[in-house]
Amino acid sequence: MLQRPIYLDNNATTPMDERVLAAMIPYFTEHFGNPASINHFYGWEAEAAVKKARETLASAINATPEEIIFTSGATESDNLAIKGVAEAYFSKGRHLISVVSEHNAILDPLHYLENLGFELTLLPVQSDGLIDINLLEKAIRPDTILVSVMAANNEIGVLQPIAEIGKLCRDRNIFFHTDAAQALGKIPLNVEDMNIDLMSLTAHKIYGPKGIGALYIRRRNPRVKLAPQLHGGGHERGMRSGTLYTPQIVGFGEAVKLALKEMKSETKRLTNLRQQLWEKLATLGEIYLNGHPTKHLAGNLNISVAGVDGQALLLGLQPLMAVSSGSACTSTKIEPSHVLTALGRSDALAYASIRFGIGRFNTSDEIDQVVEHTISTIQSLRKVQQSKSFASNPS
Repeated sequence: MLQRPIYLDNNATTPMDERVLAAMIPYFTEHFGNPASINHFYGWEAEAAVKKARETLASAINATPEEIIFTSGATESDNLAIKGVAEAYFSKGRHLISVVSEHNAILDPLHYLENLGFELTLLPVQSDGLIDINLLEKAIRPDTILVSVMAANNEIGVLQPIAEIGKLCRDRNIFFHTDAAQALGKIPLNVEDMNIDLMSLTAHKIYGPKGIGALYIRRRNPRVKLAPQLHGGGHERGMRSGTLYTPQIVGFGEAVKLALKEMKSETKRLTNLRQQLWEKLATLGEIYLNGHPTKHLAGNLNISVAGVDGQALLLGLQPLMAVSSGSACTSTKIEPSHVLTALGRSDALAYASIRFGIGRFNTSDEIDQVVEHTISTIQSLRKVQQSKSFASNPS
């Protein structure tokens, strides 16, 4: 039987935890009611399950259950937050601020609004991936209505100074949105302490099901109004119509509960595995860390490798492991990651980059295998590259 590769792409998605699946299964078959059907038992038990999950999510970020709106995932939550604020407050201002290294689920809605007449400022990042708070402060204008900065970067794992950004926005009466898809269950999140007004969340990054997410929307001090992007039955306080997917919501709640319970021990374990991987790879030389050396997700390691072809590197690693590269496929061509080029990486280093996403089910033995194979692959590719260089320049 063919051995499956070691899975190290946990920043892209995670395998579902069996404990999450066990919690979900009864709501596919036995407890199948519609939570909006409040006139009979089947609806009541589904509604109770949704309520419990909503309370779990709210407690995880120090919100109230009424401030949690369920969506299909973080992308929908991002779109609802950004377009919803823009439409609801366009008479107050049409200036939006974000960061060049954001996920496309943020950048694309912002550019869409820009085409409709809104003005957009995209802040640069420093070489370590962090934004400069002073630049953000200078970018704020009287007509700025929203700042959107992700809590943890999906490619390089950098943790932005969310609390500082939130305070700056609150002091200037500007709404602050953060995409916390990568951060939920991995770092402490507190919407009150961090002055967050809108927060996008998803389940599949924390060993929950795909296709379910949530948006936190502040209800007081200040109250955030959103223009709904889906109209229909008026579900979710009129902000997101559509029958709630009870099994997915139950799974989301269970995934959050488990992540919070294990956060401290898992952070320590993943930090050790990441360090084990980085220290051994770094001995090769000309291996560059992408992102901040300490302000990052515990399980994320993104590196650029000098002296190798990026596509050959990825192909060389693939038999043993599943990882992400530093390039992104578009409809017409392969391009270097916009996050890595924002750090100042050359196209060559951006292409020759690997993101290792270490997760709950990875072991120290697996990391040892990954180290051995990665080092061997890089050494072989560098020899090939050196031979090509010598052949083209024999003098």
